Amino acid sequence: MEVAGSGIQKTVNKPVKPIHVILADDHTLVRAGIRALLEKLPEVEVVGEAGDGREVLNLVKLRQPDVVLMDIAMPGLNGLEAAERMAKDFPKVRVIILSMHNNEEYVLRAIKAGASGYLLKKAATAELDTALRRVVDGEIYLSREISTQLHRKFPLQGIAGRKSSFEQLTGRQREILQLIAEGQNTKKIGETLKVSPKTVEYHRMKLMDCLDVHDIPGLVRFALRVGLIPEEKLAAS
Repeated sequence: MEVAGSGIQKTVNKPVKPIHVILADDHTLVRAGIRALLEKLPEVEVVGEAGDGREVLNLVKLRQPDVVLMDIAMPGLNGLEAAERMAKDFPKVRVIILSMHNNEEYVLRAIKAGASGYLLKKAATAELDTALRRVVDGEIYLSREISTQLHRKFPLQGIAGRKSSFEQLTGRQREILQLIAEGQNTKKIGETLKVSPKTVEYHRMKLMDCLDVHDIPGLVRFALRVGLIPEEKLAAS
């Protein structure tokens, strides 16, 4: 824009569009700490918080964020299942999994579920900022601590062909597996999923056949091994 009478060209910078973020973790204090870090980052705005997978899906529909920062171990519907649903229903929303686990299987499952990033909770604030901006630009961002090792052992282009027994389950079977492992009975699971007890029993039977696991304690042990529930929640139940 030219300033009258001065002959000097003045450039007016357009305001930078903030990155809108939803934060999902079932621990209130953890959310508060991460939110405090996010609020210190330039052009980043937290537009909502959620404590479980279903809540975050409803919030994404309502707020339409750019990025969801989400823990894996959340009650009812875990972060990986929520990420997979978001990838289908809200493809423009980028998901960064926030986790304390640097296990390669978790990372591979997160990427295959549609997550754009995987960040360790102990990462530095600067890395959180980098991860947000990279995924908004359409890149996949992996925490520095695990990226070199993962790329060396499992090139990203080869991830799609790797399927574990857990990944061969249907989405409904994985959902019921988590609810069983959290200690819910058939009636409660039916109420949560809005299906009949007979439908729950059918999916449980197919789930057991797929895993070749034929009792509830065995299903709980499997859910624990694949990270559907953390050990502390199992102990608490």
